[in-house]
Amino acid sequence: MPIELKMPALSPTMEEGTLAKWLVKEGDDVKSGDILAEIETDKATMEFEAVDEGKIAKILVPEGTDGVKVGAPIAILAGEGEDASSAASAAPKPDTSAPPAPTAAPEPKADATPKAPPAQAPVETPPAPSAPATAQTGDRLKASPLARRLAQAQNIDLSSLQGSGPGGRIVRADIDAAVGKAPAVAPAGAPSAAPAAVAAPGGHAVLPGPIEQAIPHEAIKLSNIRKTIARRLTESKQQIPHIYLTVDIQLDALLKLRGELNAGLESRGVKLSVNDLLIKALAQSLIEVPECNVSFAGDQLLKYSRADVSVAVSIPAGLITPIIVGANTKSVSAISSEMKDLAARARDGKLQPQEYQGGTASLSNMGMYGIKQFEAVINPPQGMIMAIGAGEKRPCVVNDSLQIATVMSATGSFDHRAIDGADGAKMMQAFKRLVENPIGMLA
Repeated sequence: MPIELKMPALSPTMEEGTLAKWLVKEGDDVKSGDILAEIETDKATMEFEAVDEGKIAKILVPEGTDGVKVGAPIAILAGEGEDASSAASAAPKPDTSAPPAPTAAPEPKADATPKAPPAQAPVETPPAPSAPATAQTGDRLKASPLARRLAQAQNIDLSSLQGSGPGGRIVRADIDAAVGKAPAVAPAGAPSAAPAAVAAPGGHAVLPGPIEQAIPHEAIKLSNIRKTIARRLTESKQQIPHIYLTVDIQLDALLKLRGELNAGLESRGVKLSVNDLLIKALAQSLIEVPECNVSFAGDQLLKYSRADVSVAVSIPAGLITPIIVGANTKSVSAISSEMKDLAARARDGKLQPQEYQGGTASLSNMGMYGIKQFEAVINPPQGMIMAIGAGEKRPCVVNDSLQIATVMSATGSFDHRAIDGADGAKMMQAFKRLVENPIGMLA
């Protein structure tokens, strides 16, 4: 019998996702392990594998559809020996019924005797100019509920659109295609004198005001990753009282040690970065000051005995934080190799959920961009994040004499609900000591 392929749960917290791309088409034969589609979750784009053999009889959800609930059927697979056309006919039919027309509320009665409305002379309506065919049945315009909501939000006149859905029904894709070029319709109840955006030559929006100005722009649909970043960071700044502590750290000893280690590791194909050593230093300092290796959990404080360091990695879709698990117990060479692998797979969207969900603290390094100092936003439910600035030559007092040293600024952001300022200061002090005396990290 035909098999329904359903939207998979690709992470423990996934409730819905975007079917980013189909890698098969109707009629294709597939076997267990074949990659069928790319699914965009709230954190990454992941591959959806087949677990059964058969033929793709029907694709139910087109690629590019977002908000697909976990467990919803997305395709029909005809089993071995089954007729694909008959299996496709057993697929659930899309809902093409138009929503019921709203029923007008009865007007209050002035008295018990209804009065007939005054007779009106018929008004001859001039013929309407030709317009694109619309999806109408009688006086009812056929459009999905989602399309109606989007049209209302975008002030788009549905009667001006031609539906591409079943039976000419207007669907979300038609609204998306019309954004920026459909005529604006004033919402009900809005003052008629209110100025509205109008289209300028070239399709650019013209803003109302004393001086109209055409601003070239492109409307870019937010990915699930970007939506999640926006939501989580907004929650972090709104709900977590941040406290920021900054120290200046001399890097010359660490840079010298890095050079010596790289010379010894060259035969193994390992090349340490400054960031690898900073990950190790952060992990060690979290263990030395366990009061900062914590998470605030309502009426509880979660205190961790292992330092799992999340490292911010920029990817085309936004930002992701792969985790070096147990970084306090790993050698810097192991951290380096693992970090290179995680970063490469993060940029390719190949990370597994357990590789980026969790962590006890984070590290964000913007020194490679020449940023001197910044304050990072805590990644909940973690209790702190370390922001690393660029190392630069600065005048510095060394052994009571003014010298030139390579100095960087590091700023720790701490959740003040869970971490006291004094404990945060102790951790920053430990981090500074480990970086300035890096041999201590290797003991």
